[in-house]
Amino acid sequence: MFIEGLNLEKSYGAGEVKTEVLKGIELKLNKGEIGVILGPSGSGKSTLMNIIGGVDRADGGSVSIDGIEITRLSDDQLTEYRRESVGFIFQFYNLVPNLTVSENIEVCSNISKSPLKIDEVLEAVGLLDKKNRFPRELSGGEQQRVSIARAIVKNPKLLLCDEPTGALDFQTSRSILKLLQQVNKKYGTTILMITHNGAIGAMANRVFKLRSGQIVEETMNQTIVPAERIEW
Repeated sequence: MFIEGLNLEKSYGAGEVKTEVLKGIELKLNKGEIGVILGPSGSGKSTLMNIIGGVDRADGGSVSIDGIEITRLSDDQLTEYRRESVGFIFQFYNLVPNLTVSENIEVCSNISKSPLKIDEVLEAVGLLDKKNRFPRELSGGEQQRVSIARAIVKNPKLLLCDEPTGALDFQTSRSILKLLQQVNKKYGTTILMITHNGAIGAMANRVFKLRSGQIVEETMNQTIVPAERIEW
């Protein structure tokens, strides 16, 4: 397994105000697969993704990524893991407003030991002709494409997507999901996405339903639906 989370636990607070967020999570995903974590707000989706991404630490259990148990890494080693192995895509694009499209991507390219070529990535996301534009000159869907390009230019092993279509309309959302499928196929990138939209699960290899800090159902899709055919 490329991702293997075993008995993951996480709580916030202490004493009587202690809140259990993750309650013994078990999650596994093969290399090159797309996984979708479904769940309502407050179910623990973002906490789980932050632990897998090395942004937060679990209170108990373990996470191994490509054979490395990241829950045992030091803070410095976790920083290296995030820089070299993980690309993050968020619902809100977090682009630097006074940098061009190309410069926004270059920022992440410069911190990677084996980055992809910027123009190659721009072409992959359909923005090569807009490389010198500023974020304010782009639509919401185009800004999200820039954030995807910024994440994949590092050539990461793992792409973590936190509600990547949450701020987009239906047609733009499908376009972004199609792009993620293309990235998965072209670069062999393992993708883990969290969303509250159950329809998106149809494009994944594995779907994990999370409720109140526990995975209540895991489904392996025998047929993967192309993103352009997903309806909701």
